[in-house]
Amino acid sequence: MSPVRGILLKVSALAFFMVMAGFAKAAMAVVPAGQTVFFRAFFSLPIVVIWLLMRGEMLSGLRTQRPFMHVSRGLLGGTAMGCNFLALSLLPLPEVTVIGFITPFVTLFLAVVVLGEKVRLFRWSMLGLGLIGVSIVIWPRLAFESGAASEAAMWGVVFVLISSTLRGVVQIHIRRMVQTENSAAIAFYFLTTVSVVSLLTIPFGWVWPDRMTLMFLIGAGVSGGFGQLMITSSFKYAEASALAPFDYVTILFSMAIGYYWFGEVSTGSMLLGAALVVLSGVLIIWRERQLGVGSRADKNSQVPPS
Repeated sequence: MSPVRGILLKVSALAFFMVMAGFAKAAMAVVPAGQTVFFRAFFSLPIVVIWLLMRGEMLSGLRTQRPFMHVSRGLLGGTAMGCNFLALSLLPLPEVTVIGFITPFVTLFLAVVVLGEKVRLFRWSMLGLGLIGVSIVIWPRLAFESGAASEAAMWGVVFVLISSTLRGVVQIHIRRMVQTENSAAIAFYFLTTVSVVSLLTIPFGWVWPDRMTLMFLIGAGVSGGFGQLMITSSFKYAEASALAPFDYVTILFSMAIGYYWFGEVSTGSMLLGAALVVLSGVLIIWRERQLGVGSRADKNSQVPPS
């Protein structure tokens, strides 16, 4: 294990994902969401294929026992991606990023209902705190005032909530898939499914992009592909509990990209909501690590002397 290398890979992956979101947001000023989803998935595929070839796993890594689960994962994930891109076209990047942290609430609920996992009161309480933070970000965007801008912002909130909910469903889906499926196969078939299915949106208004927009679209795919590989590799060098706190770096990245690329200035409510979301997540991670240390200590104390 090399925790420093794992952390660097995780942070780099998150940076790539935020750059990908920036490319997608810029491209969607010209092209529709379905077309953006296609480029994001299709131009990530070569990155994954090259990675598999370099590892000598092109055949073994793509073997699957559950092809239909890959298709359903692709449909769910592709829909989530499309909704997220629609939200990016209607809301500032930092707000979409913070609201997207509602995904852990969905995952937790489904883990209890579907997988039968037990969750402690402390985690429920901290997730409630995070939900308050997300609500603070959402509240100013609700259409209490008339006007096209207000209505568009409200639809942006709706799309990002749908996206976050579907991502939560996907995470539960993947927990079941990893019992029999290789992570490389999950990534490859996801991108393949999304690339094919997104072509069905052609009748809904694809446009021929100009050179700059085309570069944005390709950039979204390539940066997303690199991000996917890096975040997968990071878990080989560090434990998930050590990497989890760095998820919140995406908020800083989104604020920087939003400000310097799109001129988006974070509001006071956005910053307050983001702070609560980060606080709740960090406290959960800290508490779980404490419990893990205590559990290991108890097990060690029960080992008979040699």
